Amino acid sequence: MDHSLVDIIAEDLEVLFCGINPGLKSAIDGHHFSGRSNRFWRVLHLAGFTPHEIVAKKDRTILNYGYGLTTVVERPTSRADQLSKQEFSDSAGIFTQKIEKYKPQYIAFLGKSAYQALSGLRDISWGVQQKNIGESIVWVLPNPSGLNRGFSLTELTISYRQMLEAIKQDHN
Repeated sequence: MDHSLVDIIAEDLEVLFCGINPGLKSAIDGHHFSGRSNRFWRVLHLAGFTPHEIVAKKDRTILNYGYGLTTVVERPTSRADQLSKQEFSDSAGIFTQKIEKYKPQYIAFLGKSAYQALSGLRDISWGVQQKNIGESIVWVLPNPSGLNRGFSLTELTISYRQMLEAIKQDHN
């Protein structure tokens, strides 16, 4: 596949949301979280990160709120379990360099598997992590993919809101 998904990133973002890898539809469309069943944009709004629900075609507007989007592995797939451990391993150095260059205050991994592969840790809990990446505080949030039905919309919203509330407390 010759489609790719470009990061939406800038220096000194408050939060860099990090997906595992692009979905096929997002890669073809050229917009993050464009799959009809993906709940990212809705959850971001319901949790209070954005004043309205951003539509995938306007994904770049997320920068207006101090947030950005990236993925750990660049190769698009229909499901994240189609990625090999080697692909995560090969991406780790590039990802770390990206974080060091752009210096987001927080990195929010959307799903445990990407952070597990980067950190080498097996037992990861939801929420804030003990180990930073560079200067960036790491959070692990449930993946909003429509394929992840282990979390309801309400449960996703609560998890994301907890991160936002912690960020607000850190700024006080």
